[in-house]
Amino acid sequence: MPLTALFWLISKVRRWAFSTGLKSSVKVSAPVIIVGNISVGGNGKTPLVVHLAQFLHTNGYRPGVLSRGYGGNSSDYPCAVTSNSQPSEVGDEPVLMRHRIQCPMVVDPNRGRGAQCLVEEHDCDVIICDDGLQHYALQRDIEIVVMDAKRRTGNHFLLPSGPLRESTARLQEVDFVVVNGQDAHSGEWLMSLAPGELVNLNNPTQHLALSELEDPVIAAAGIGHPERFYTLLEQHKVKLKSCLSFVDHHAFQASDLPKERVLMTEKDAVKCRAFAHDDWWYLPVDANLDGEFEQQLLMKLRNVK
Repeated sequence: MPLTALFWLISKVRRWAFSTGLKSSVKVSAPVIIVGNISVGGNGKTPLVVHLAQFLHTNGYRPGVLSRGYGGNSSDYPCAVTSNSQPSEVGDEPVLMRHRIQCPMVVDPNRGRGAQCLVEEHDCDVIICDDGLQHYALQRDIEIVVMDAKRRTGNHFLLPSGPLRESTARLQEVDFVVVNGQDAHSGEWLMSLAPGELVNLNNPTQHLALSELEDPVIAAAGIGHPERFYTLLEQHKVKLKSCLSFVDHHAFQASDLPKERVLMTEKDAVKCRAFAHDDWWYLPVDANLDGEFEQQLLMKLRNVK
């Protein structure tokens, strides 16, 4: 609890310093949409970022995606994410997103610099920032918080006594609160994840429907909340022989997984392709959101411009 009090004080002073101009922040010429959370652990930001990038492109925008690139270690920033980028260079989530979206993508720990790169070098007219709600060095126009439906805000305490990066009062300040899973409350927007067909790691043209799985299988996940993946499989009548959980952004090795049928997340698959067994499969998921949420987002974006 003393450390939690210290964390609260530091975060308050830090945010005050940015709001008063004591610490400088970057304002780019394109609207910035932050997709973040107030708690640690996986909440479903990546599927939402992919959905927003596709949705905005369909509606005539030229979106660019900005990521911290957690887990990557590029020698040069800003670093453009290409089809040849490796998770060790730019992080696992940017590589996953690169396979799903066609818009420009940049990773940079300095998000202000990365956002400027997307505007000036890639001619983007809206920036989607994956994570970075607490990165106040980049000014933003729209804030979206994603929460896991089951865990929500946990015990409501800040780190390290609880899971929160900022207090629950922060939720009253953001533009949208998106709940991943079920039971969205008043003022919140529900997001559900719809699984596609399983894709073979060694042969991406080979697909397998979940309904075709008759025998129990092994599930593996190295994400912020692995149980969500296992629950999704069980909801679609997949029998699980065992579940292998790893820390978020785990750097997989061949010895981590057995040489038999394994189902994994798309995020984990990008780190396992180099040594994949012939019977390893990943499950892509797509975010589904209320059309009213999308229209309100477009309206806010138009008001910003």
